[in-house]
Amino acid sequence: MFETVISLLTFIMLCVTLAPLLSSNHWLSRVWEFPRVQIAVLTISLTIVSFFLASPIITALLVTINGLMSLYQIIWILPYTRLYPVQVKKAVTPYQQTIKIMTSNVLMTNHSADKLINLIKIHQPDLVVTLETDLWWEEALQSIHVDYPHRVNCALDNLYGMHLYSKFALQDVQVSFLVEADIPSIHCYLILKNAHKIKCHFLHPAPPSPTENTTSTPRDRELLIIAKTVRDKTEPTIVTGDLNDVAWSPTTRSFRKTSGLKDPRIGRGMFNTFHASYPILRWPLDHIFHSEHFQLATIQRMPSIDSDHFPLLSELVYINK
Repeated sequence: MFETVISLLTFIMLCVTLAPLLSSNHWLSRVWEFPRVQIAVLTISLTIVSFFLASPIITALLVTINGLMSLYQIIWILPYTRLYPVQVKKAVTPYQQTIKIMTSNVLMTNHSADKLINLIKIHQPDLVVTLETDLWWEEALQSIHVDYPHRVNCALDNLYGMHLYSKFALQDVQVSFLVEADIPSIHCYLILKNAHKIKCHFLHPAPPSPTENTTSTPRDRELLIIAKTVRDKTEPTIVTGDLNDVAWSPTTRSFRKTSGLKDPRIGRGMFNTFHASYPILRWPLDHIFHSEHFQLATIQRMPSIDSDHFPLLSELVYINK
């Protein structure tokens, strides 16, 4: 009976490990790119348990299968651990020009605006990007307007509203619907105090899921559009937002490769921002990528604001290459 249970669990883990390798973009296939850490923990556990089975043949088979699955998953997630070399250098103090960005998917039905406002007052980011913000949130955040005179409002009640609050002047602002008619993104230049211009893209594509898009195609297309837009540019660039994709997925890897942008989390940690309510089911959905014009001062996950996402706070140092 014990061998049967371990064999069945191994078969299930093999199915979910192989599912993302299928050519299909259906959510049933792509969703298994998300819990690679959890799958790795389970397959490592199964590898250990398999050593204690009675049958030498079954033991050898299950240890081999689970061991290979564990190794495969670890290869994907290893760059987002401290065991991997950092991709973005740590800036040396004293910092020159910095850009501090707080990205927060607020969860539209969550009305704990005071918790987000408190975080903003404590950390004083230069940019605040809010996602899933509707008219209620737009009004609730009016108290921060005095510190953020430059704003872009795109209030929607479909879970894809987006607002940008900036201490820096904004130029060439565009609210675009790149792939889907009801999924916005914000694109603009930040004008720094030294008059340097930083190109910024703020994104929140829809995820592959049974309740939204049944395939990952719209999300993947939006990320590819942005990647191709920035790849031939030499200007300082930042891309951030809730991409509804994990840092280690093939899509995000392709985005980094095509765009040439860097990920400051590589070699530093996962900074899992979702799901705030389930500690054993968390992965990095909120991202920040940037061009070689920046080094990293800090990156940290913020405390809960009663959303299903934790806010992400990143401070980049502009090195003016």
